[in-house]
Amino acid sequence: MQAAYYEGEKKIRIGSCVRQQPGHGEVEIKVAYAGICGTDMHVYHGNMDNRVTKPHIMGHEMSGVVSSVGEGVTDFQVGDKVTVMPLDPCGECPACSDGCSHICHKLNFMGIETSGAFQAYWTVPARTLHRLPDELSFEFGALIEPLAVACHDVRMGKVVPGEYAVVLGGGPIGTLIALVAREAGAKVVVSEINPYRIQLLQELGFETCNPIEQDLADFVEKATNSRGADIVFEVTSSVPGAEVMTKLPRVRGRIVVVGIFSKPVPVDLHRFFWRELQLIGARVYESEDFEKAIQLAASGKLPLDRIITEVFPLEQIEKGFSLMESGGSVMKVLVKCNG
Repeated sequence: MQAAYYEGEKKIRIGSCVRQQPGHGEVEIKVAYAGICGTDMHVYHGNMDNRVTKPHIMGHEMSGVVSSVGEGVTDFQVGDKVTVMPLDPCGECPACSDGCSHICHKLNFMGIETSGAFQAYWTVPARTLHRLPDELSFEFGALIEPLAVACHDVRMGKVVPGEYAVVLGGGPIGTLIALVAREAGAKVVVSEINPYRIQLLQELGFETCNPIEQDLADFVEKATNSRGADIVFEVTSSVPGAEVMTKLPRVRGRIVVVGIFSKPVPVDLHRFFWRELQLIGARVYESEDFEKAIQLAASGKLPLDRIITEVFPLEQIEKGFSLMESGGSVMKVLVKCNG
C-alpha cells in the first residue's frame, strides 16, 4: 500500500508501506479521507521534529471503514464506518486518574508520536474509534476531529442562548467554533484579516470585523452598548490576539484560549482583576465532544461543505500542503487516501 512520509525540511515522499495486522484490542481501518490541519503544518515546517521519528506518517483527522479486527475486539466489526479520536493516554497519571485522560501528563498524540492516517490502511486501538452514521459522507466524517475541538471549546466556555460571542481568528477551527457557538444560541462575530475567509464567513451569515481596518474593542463596545462580550475565543495564537482578548469581555466575562502559544506572551492581568474575568484553557476534546460533533454533522445543520476547499489524492498530498501554506484562499484541504 501507499503512504505519505514526512522526511524533514518540508519534504514529503510517497512510498510503499506494509500493512500492520491488528493485534489484541486493535483494528485496521481502510482510510477514506484525511484532513491536513495546523498541527500537520507545524510538522511539515520542522517545528515538531523533536516529537516525530523520520520518516514519519502524519495525519489524524480522518474517516474510513474497519477492514480487519484483532483479538478481543467485540464492539466493532469489518465494514463499520468510523473515525478516530487520536489520543493515547497512559491511564495512570494524576490527570487520567481524575478522569481527564485527554490531558494526560504523558499523552501520545496519534499521527505525531505514532504513525498517522496519511496511508491507505491505518491500525489503531479499537478504544479510539467512534462510529459514523451511514448518512454522513466520508468527507464530512474527516471533519469530525476538528469539529470535536470546536464542540469542546464551546462546552468549556459554557455558551448559552442569547450570549454575545467573539471569535478571534476565522480559520478552520475558528469558523467551526463560530458555527457551534451559533448553534448553541449565541450571536457570533468573527475577527479575521484574510479577505477570502472574511467573505466566506459573511456568506455563512456571520458578522465580521477586520481589526486592521477597524478597532475591534470599539466594534464590540458599540455592538453591545458598552457592556462587552459574554465570551471570547482566542484562536489566533498571536501576540495581538492575546493583547486584545482582555479588552473585549464584559464584567465577569469569559475568555477561552484555544490557540497554542509556543512561548509566553504579554497578557493584561489588571483587566482580569478590574472586571473579574475568567480565563479558560481548552485542549483537544473528550469522547462526549466527538459524539456531539458526529450528531451535529449528521444533522445537516452545519454547512460543512463550505469548510472543504480542495481534495487531493494521496499521491498529490504535497499540493495540499503547498495550498495550506499559501494562507490565501483556503480553509480545509482533504487527502483521499484510497482510490
